[in-house]
Amino acid sequence: MTTYKFAKVPSGGNRIGYDAGALRVPNNPIIPFVEGDGTGADIWRASVRVFDAAIQKAYGDERRVHWMEVYAGEKAYTNHGDWLPQETVDAMQEFRVSIKGPLTTPVGGGIRSLNVTLRQVLDLYACIRPVRYFEGVGSPMREPNKLNIVVFRENTEDVYAGIEWKAGSPEAKKVRDFLVSSFDVEIREGSALGIKPMSEFGSKRLIEMAIRYALKHCLPSVTLMHKGNIMKFTEGAFRDWGYDVARAKFGESTVSEADLVKGGAAARADAVIIKDRIADSMFQQLLLRPDEYSVIATPNLNGDYVSDAAAAQVGGLGMAPGGNVGDGLAVFEATHGTAPKYANKDKINPGSVILSGVMMFEYMGWTEAAELIVRGIESAIRSRRVTYDLARQMPGSTEVSTSEFGNQVIKGMGS
Repeated sequence: MTTYKFAKVPSGGNRIGYDAGALRVPNNPIIPFVEGDGTGADIWRASVRVFDAAIQKAYGDERRVHWMEVYAGEKAYTNHGDWLPQETVDAMQEFRVSIKGPLTTPVGGGIRSLNVTLRQVLDLYACIRPVRYFEGVGSPMREPNKLNIVVFRENTEDVYAGIEWKAGSPEAKKVRDFLVSSFDVEIREGSALGIKPMSEFGSKRLIEMAIRYALKHCLPSVTLMHKGNIMKFTEGAFRDWGYDVARAKFGESTVSEADLVKGGAAARADAVIIKDRIADSMFQQLLLRPDEYSVIATPNLNGDYVSDAAAAQVGGLGMAPGGNVGDGLAVFEATHGTAPKYANKDKINPGSVILSGVMMFEYMGWTEAAELIVRGIESAIRSRRVTYDLARQMPGSTEVSTSEFGNQVIKGMGS
């Protein structure tokens, strides 16, 4: 058991366990949370009230979360002199399921990104981003309701594990000279250089999680998004490894799109279809035929682009949740930034953290609480009493504060 210097372990709660590939969630779990920087405090205050209200309504006094504040970002640096105290990482490991608001990335030296660091040190190899439309939210699309996808983005390799050398530096010159002399490649002098590692191990475990998710939730397809037509041995290999893992581990419950087209015995109507799409085509497909896609598995950089672009189709990042999941560990988080100009103004949309809480409760098996929160959000949007980011896209709506939106969600749980 870790000794905590800054955080306080709640009394009365118990740790979530993990055994034989499954979480063991007690009725009174301790869940660490990071409030977040900028608008994080406003958002968390509204969100935690929604979480507690949903648990109470779903389970009465039978279940309760014991919240444990841990520190990262500006609050950690200001109070403790460290952007990411080791005990915060230790708490996320010890208690297994955590949730966090948006964090500032320190400018200059030190940690490149607090979010990336947490994902890597905890080996949270899947960034999971569900994107769906809530009826009534303003959207640039004619039929935004047709988009309902879950993006599984590899979280530890590709550009997140990238190594770079600055243009004109001695290191870049040395690497260029080695590549030119040893492999007879052409690289313009003075170039900046970068390497993006992608492994069979990392790719397969991400794709396996995506396929398992599709099977568990009875979704029709998993699409491998890649740029393998150009980068054949990294992104092309990601595609090939995806088909390999589907055949090897899910041969009785999946079918490739190619086999489906051919027909015959291989074309089982009840199987999850494994597709692949070139990255640029995928963006077009989500605009033109979004209802043909349900789960997308993709390397890191592609996943960053496509998840944000998809969120824009349904109204923006204010309603876009996210989860970073490994084997028996998960950190759920807001997908937007800190918006410091709105800090302490009770103005920002808490929807991203609230919906990340929905993902968290689903991950824990507390589906009744998750469903109540979704019902509450749907009701709040129908009432047209929403925060400014949604109000400006919804003619005739009433702009309300962060805290009042939380009230509307709680009220909507009973409707």
